[in-house]
Amino acid sequence: MSLSEALSKIEVYAFVGPAGTGKSHRATHVAKQNNIDVIIDDGLVISRGRILAGRSAKSEINRLRAIKRAIFEYEDHRDEVVNYLAKNPPKRLMILATSNGMIDKIVYRLGLNPPTKTISITEISSPEEIEAALRERREKKQHVVPVAKAQVQNNFAGKLVSQIRGFFRGRDKNESRNTIVKPLFSFNGKVTIEPNALQEMSRKLLELGNHVRKIRELDIETYDDKIELTIEIDLNLGNKSALSIAKILQKKVRVGLSYFTGMEIRKVNIKVNEIFL
Repeated sequence: MSLSEALSKIEVYAFVGPAGTGKSHRATHVAKQNNIDVIIDDGLVISRGRILAGRSAKSEINRLRAIKRAIFEYEDHRDEVVNYLAKNPPKRLMILATSNGMIDKIVYRLGLNPPTKTISITEISSPEEIEAALRERREKKQHVVPVAKAQVQNNFAGKLVSQIRGFFRGRDKNESRNTIVKPLFSFNGKVTIEPNALQEMSRKLLELGNHVRKIRELDIETYDDKIELTIEIDLNLGNKSALSIAKILQKKVRVGLSYFTGMEIRKVNIKVNEIFL
């Protein structure tokens, strides 16, 4: 049986709701009600509280990488999950996502069938429960994952907060447990950073201090969630060498842009056009 044939036999369910509304907390309950064997949540393939394949988006320290991880944009991550599902195809699989559009992207990238059923968080939780979950996310910046504590410690970045009981106690002792984690990032919604905003941030960072006399060129190239900058400047030396100033500027731009955008700064190329004593 080919890989695509194996995947085509999996019946897909979608569990949809905005970030922070309690999907992961309710996932085991929903799966149990629908006789679902396997859950895909934030880049992970999970069954009975055990991680079977993948890597958690919550293991990323970068917001944009976390988004890409959750929708399987990284080839090695995607291949690992696809190969696992093809070799161990569950009868039913449920995907957790923040929107139908996100479901479509995950299904497409993993080569799965479109969902036969879509379940909304509003069908499972009351408005009061959803609001309470959102409040917890806003105030505490904590996330629930349907995974046992020991697995969380090995697969997630950030702080392990606590473990909570799920809705059902099964024969597998891990099945009835969820775990609360606090990732190194906290993110709700969509991030869009315009190229001119990246340029303006870079200019402000370069202009901090007295060494940059003039910025002649500032080119920014983006590769997925990575940035490469080429900067041509005139320098005021003062009591430092041109090389030492260039290294300081490289670090300033790299650290500053990474902090403000959450993107990975691949290279900062500094070209010195003219030096003034």
